[in-house]
Amino acid sequence: MSIQVYVNGQYFPKEEAKISVFDHGFLYGDGVFEGIRAYGGKVFRLNEHIDRLYNGARGIMIDIPLKKEEMAEVVLETLRRNELKDAYIRLVISRGAGDLGLDPRKCKTPTIICITDKIVLYPEELYNKGMEIITAATRRNRPEGVNPQMKSLNYLNNIMAKLEANLAGAPEAMLLNNEDYVAECTGDNIFIVKDGVLITPPPYVGILVGITRNAIMELAEKIGIKVEEKVFTRYEVFTADECFLSGTAAEAVPVVKVDGRQIADGKPGPITNKILKEFKELIKTEGTEIYS
Repeated sequence: MSIQVYVNGQYFPKEEAKISVFDHGFLYGDGVFEGIRAYGGKVFRLNEHIDRLYNGARGIMIDIPLKKEEMAEVVLETLRRNELKDAYIRLVISRGAGDLGLDPRKCKTPTIICITDKIVLYPEELYNKGMEIITAATRRNRPEGVNPQMKSLNYLNNIMAKLEANLAGAPEAMLLNNEDYVAECTGDNIFIVKDGVLITPPPYVGILVGITRNAIMELAEKIGIKVEEKVFTRYEVFTADECFLSGTAAEAVPVVKVDGRQIADGKPGPITNKILKEFKELIKTEGTEIYS
């Protein structure tokens, strides 16, 4: 059976799921989206994802015609129709169809799309041995331009950095902001460990505040690991005791080399491994039931 995709209140086989070529999401990247995960019949932190989606839409003045509870049900029903218990979910809200001009007032009704499918971002080997990443020359968008805290459909900033990673043969690239502080990677937040303290960049350096990032910070504090949000440079990454990335699709993956510099002994560290183990346990128990 073909994957069923929700588009504006109806379900279509993926081959027939369509939007207008005049949709401003397609023409201008004018919209917001969420990537969400389901594990074992539960959607992980669905409400937090819905809240972030609506906050992003408010930031670009899109009035979503569904209530949050109705949007959550769209996610659950799309999973049910595809008989999925373990899945990646993509919620997309665009400005909707207008004309070829920029004026958002020409777009009368937002487009709402929900896609559910499987996703594998990195090979299993990287989770066990760690990955090597590079620093991109591309800088993170300034908050005064396209604020990274809005998960917008305009992802060209991330894609430019991803192209650099591809050309370097690396699975990920780290982005700095315009003040040379580490912000995040193309699709993941970043953490380092130094002297037993877990450190991650604060929102104001230009990051998307990740749902998985927040969950990991909560887990770390719960198991007695001190957590700090503070700025740091590439030097602090090079000289860290441990490093790992987090994201909805990636979950959490160790980093053992950055720009050719080995992190500590070149293996995933004990705090990283402990947090990854705790996160795996968390996703087994926490979430909104799909088939209740």
